Amino acid sequence: MTISAASLARRDALTIKRIVRVNHAGEYGAIRIYSAQIAVARRLWPDMVPALRQMLADEIDHCTKFYAAMPERGSRPCRIMQLWSLGGSLLGLLTALMGRQAIWVCTAAVEKTVHRHLDEQLHFLQNRDAGLHAVINSIREEELAHLHHAEAQLGTEPRGSLQSAMQATIALVTEALIWLSTWGDSTRMTRALRQARL
Repeated sequence: MTISAASLARRDALTIKRIVRVNHAGEYGAIRIYSAQIAVARRLWPDMVPALRQMLADEIDHCTKFYAAMPERGSRPCRIMQLWSLGGSLLGLLTALMGRQAIWVCTAAVEKTVHRHLDEQLHFLQNRDAGLHAVINSIREEELAHLHHAEAQLGTEPRGSLQSAMQATIALVTEALIWLSTWGDSTRMTRALRQARL
């Protein structure tokens, strides 16, 4: 189904452009996180590498899908891609050096934040862009699998204050990058979703 930006309300078309842009940037950042973690894990935690490689492969596939969705929707890569790249690499490196638990805390924090945004996007896109809705819905399942895997590795034991602080900080930074990448449009989508659920 071909999308005509002219057939959508101007504001909706702009939001869809921003959804594609921020999702592409987020996947790009995730690629950097997993790549850095794999580089360290190869030496320190080699048994973790297969799971991290699978997650990396998923993120590369997701990034490719969002990039392919850009031209039809008049979107283009985010202006702060360097920030996503640098932030992702730094986060991946630091968490990998902090140990196994830190890697899974990072994955859980990022995926939980992303999962909530994907749910909001799916709600917004439902009657606006069936093609993008289908792409995000399929990606959402893989991201959810990453979250469940990370949480399973962390186990049911109560998290220490350092782990809780790290998870909260990573979630906050992810939220800030999403907000910047959508020029604040993510806040409007969140509000619309809450109103629709009432």
